[in-house]
Amino acid sequence: MQSTLTRRGFLGAASLALLQSRLGLLLRAAGTRQPLRDKLGIITDEVAQNLEHALDFLVQHSLAYCELRELWDKNIMNLSQEELTRAKQMIQKRSLRVSVIASPVFKYNLPEIPTREEKRDTFHANFADQDTEDLLSRVFELARLFGTNQIRIFSYWRVVEPEKAYPYVRDRLREAAARAARQGMTLVLENEYACNIGTAKELGRIIRDINSPHLRGLWDPGNAAMLGEIPYPDGYGEVRGLFSHMHFKDVKKDPQTGRLSWAPVGTGCVDYRGQIKALSEDNYQGTMSLETHYVRADGNKLESTRASLEGLLKILNESADSAGR
Repeated sequence: MQSTLTRRGFLGAASLALLQSRLGLLLRAAGTRQPLRDKLGIITDEVAQNLEHALDFLVQHSLAYCELRELWDKNIMNLSQEELTRAKQMIQKRSLRVSVIASPVFKYNLPEIPTREEKRDTFHANFADQDTEDLLSRVFELARLFGTNQIRIFSYWRVVEPEKAYPYVRDRLREAAARAARQGMTLVLENEYACNIGTAKELGRIIRDINSPHLRGLWDPGNAAMLGEIPYPDGYGEVRGLFSHMHFKDVKKDPQTGRLSWAPVGTGCVDYRGQIKALSEDNYQGTMSLETHYVRADGNKLESTRASLEGLLKILNESADSAGR
């Protein structure tokens, strides 16, 4: 009987020690939280068109946010109310938050200077300028439904001379920002290399010209690199303090052909170590999404995104460790 009691006591003490050890790990982790990682999410269709699979991937990697663009092979603007309700329930069930509604607003031809027809990546969206008013009304509703006030927009398909398009783009974005203000929303303008605002320099200029708290930037270093801009430090210097959301994707250059293509984050030409260090030093308060675009030779999107995410998390961890020393 005595030996049994002693054994029970030993097991109880061991269990308590294990519990205390785990509690200690949790407390230490809380003391070394990574503010930038806490702002990170993924555009769900970069993982899978099946929203449930994409959200589970986010949860598995302890990410807090998702950005919504395509769900179940449909652009978010074309989902039924039943599908939207289902998506919201899936997100809430996993205690995730929506950072941005990735709308296709202004990702079409500028009427005054239309571009020639080309195959472009529209993510199952097929809209034109005459749809803008309805699109904005719709996306404001979607933002409220998903509990965010951030809506991604663009600047029309890029023309041969973007400077000629600039006054038209600026005026339309100013009107859209005024509408967003009345709705308590914030439009985040992405520097998209296929659109008229493609570089950080172009993004910084238009944000300053419109000068509205309801129009902020969406800084995408990868897109800037596609137009030959050095994203960090040059590009970042143009948009510093002007953006509230950011995309991560990397770009590599073929040494033989000079052709640019997408690459896992951390393996391309974008200096993400310098960029992340600067974000940390500037106490960046916005949200961030991985938008890898990179796809492996075997076409596996999930594993391609995992490779980019692991590269990004490695840089975030290194930055946090360096800052903690």
